[in-house]
Amino acid sequence: MKISAAFSGITTVAIETAPFIYYVETNPTYIQRMRAIFQLIASRNMLAITSVITLTEVLSHPIRRGDQVVENAYRRLLTQTNELKLIPINYQIADQAAELRARYNLKTPDALQVSTAIHTGCDALLTNDLGLKRITELQILVLDELQLDT
Repeated sequence: MKISAAFSGITTVAIETAPFIYYVETNPTYIQRMRAIFQLIASRNMLAITSVITLTEVLSHPIRRGDQVVENAYRRLLTQTNELKLIPINYQIADQAAELRARYNLKTPDALQVSTAIHTGCDALLTNDLGLKRITELQILVLDELQLDT
C-alpha cells in the first residue's frame, strides 16, 4: 500500500521504537519511507505520539557505544519535534497495557506502546512488527507493507 493511502484519514499516529531507529540511524532499507512518513505528518498537520518507552529503547545502544551524536539526535527528535509528543506512562496506560498483554500475549514494551496509542486516541500505530497486526483496537501500519508514493 502506498504511504499516502495508508495515512489517509489519519490525524494522530503512534510510532513505536523501530521506525525511529530506522530514521535516526538511516537504515538503508527504511530511511526513504521514514523520511516520506515524517514529511507527510508535517505537511498534513498530523500529530505523532510515542511513549517514553521509546526513549528508553532508542537510547540504550548509543549510550552503551558511547555515541553521543546519535544519542543527541534521538533526544532532539523525541523532545523537540513540533509534530511529535512524548507521552509518559500513567496508571491508566499501565492498567490497559496489562489487559492487552494478557489478551494478545504481548511483551511489556509492546503492550505499553499499544496502550499509549489507544489511550491518546490515535487512529493508527506505525510499527515494523507483523505480530502487532493481531491488535484490533486500532489500525496497525507495518512499515514493510508500505511503499513510497512515486
